[in-house]
Amino acid sequence: MSEQILLQGKILGIEEFLLSPPGGAMPARSNGEELLAGRSQWITLLCEVLPRALLAEFGLARILLGSSGGGQFLLVLPGESRGPAEEFLAGAARQLGELSGGYLTLLWSVTENLGDWTVVRKRLNEELQHKRATPLAASGVQAFQPFASAVPGEVDAYFSKELGLNVREASVIGWSPETPAMVHPGAGKLTWSVTPNLSLEGITLARHAAPSEDGRSAATVATLARRAQGRSLWGVLRGDVDSFGVRLRRLTTIEEHVQLSVLYKQFFAGELEVLCSMPEFWRKVTILYSGGDDFAVYGSWDALLLLAREVQRLFHRFTEENLKDFPGPEGKTISMAVALAPEMHYPINAVYQDAGRNLELAKAADKDCIYVLGRILEWKQLADAADLKDTVVKLAGDSRMSRQLLMGLRSFYQKQAYGEGAEGEGPTRTWRFQRRLTRILSGTRDREFQKLRTHLTNEIVGRKSAEVKLRPAGLVALEWARLTTEV
Repeated sequence: MSEQILLQGKILGIEEFLLSPPGGAMPARSNGEELLAGRSQWITLLCEVLPRALLAEFGLARILLGSSGGGQFLLVLPGESRGPAEEFLAGAARQLGELSGGYLTLLWSVTENLGDWTVVRKRLNEELQHKRATPLAASGVQAFQPFASAVPGEVDAYFSKELGLNVREASVIGWSPETPAMVHPGAGKLTWSVTPNLSLEGITLARHAAPSEDGRSAATVATLARRAQGRSLWGVLRGDVDSFGVRLRRLTTIEEHVQLSVLYKQFFAGELEVLCSMPEFWRKVTILYSGGDDFAVYGSWDALLLLAREVQRLFHRFTEENLKDFPGPEGKTISMAVALAPEMHYPINAVYQDAGRNLELAKAADKDCIYVLGRILEWKQLADAADLKDTVVKLAGDSRMSRQLLMGLRSFYQKQAYGEGAEGEGPTRTWRFQRRLTRILSGTRDREFQKLRTHLTNEIVGRKSAEVKLRPAGLVALEWARLTTEV
């Protein structure tokens, strides 16, 4: 009986590649969303297609595919396939580097499937780390020889034109051995169906795009900004599972590793596709990618905030159901971040980078939280901010003084941040805050109006407090209300 080996592949440099500038000239009035979407789809599909193509080229069963997606894949192979498999991946790695302008690197490690899974996983990771630390070891002097790189303009056209919208509409994805690092919608020597649902025969992919006004293409970021309620703004939402790597390292069998990896990938691909097809999202949000433990979307600013809450709610239910037998909080919470474009025609890769930076800040500060409108909030606090925003919007509409109300409340926050009281003398008392709020909202004695004012006071400063202690969700709620009421 032939020995059995495990092959783990990983693509490095994804973030740098997505943020890299275009190689050719960008079309006029383009924010680069087609190029970023095409690059994201290419990486997502490549991690699915490469391991499937390897198995098909060598006549191996599809069931030998352990897991794929999220920039990596895991295969179970017979021992005699080691040499051909490494040669296959070496060819794909060469073209991968050319197409990405040297930003992306495909590495792989191979070991015998012998011993406990924790030991096998350690051997795989150690080999990957060794290759990552010695990038020129395999190529030797050939690494210093000149080579012909792909033409930047043609590569950008491949990402933005051949991929992009074509992938979102294609029923199958094709691959050919002549171009091992390329995927082609609808054609190729080998083809696989595209589905948002888990399928061994097909490729799981979330690919919803908000339609343009004529329905013939994906809506531009400018169009998405105009579809927002209130202020015409667009942004990027990114999410990442907390301590997902720790959760995988604690698994004791390869079966658990594969099962959990597939479950997470299916959650993000399936739930994002379903959510974005809902009436409140389908014309306002476009999916950039969904990975093994993360995702990114862009769209109207108001839809992004609502989508973040829905994804977190569904993820909480998902982990409660599927990880109830796994001890510890690792992999059971998710953090997100929103970045808004400072102007309508702002480059999307810059906003995507800001969202990534905000996500790092959120994860460094805490777990299970979101960076939104300049603040880091727990998910419960974001729900409080949403309720408070509704109260402020209702008050502003009833009092016909929305600008004065929002400016007055915001200036009060700024004074408290610098330790200034309402009269410039020590901490502000709650009754003084109420008096100032009454002054701003003077002119009506409607009972419902008074209830809203009291509720607003309690939510901002807290109940039964002699001194004002500003709640962290308050400033987010005020900014949210301002964006909602501005035109």
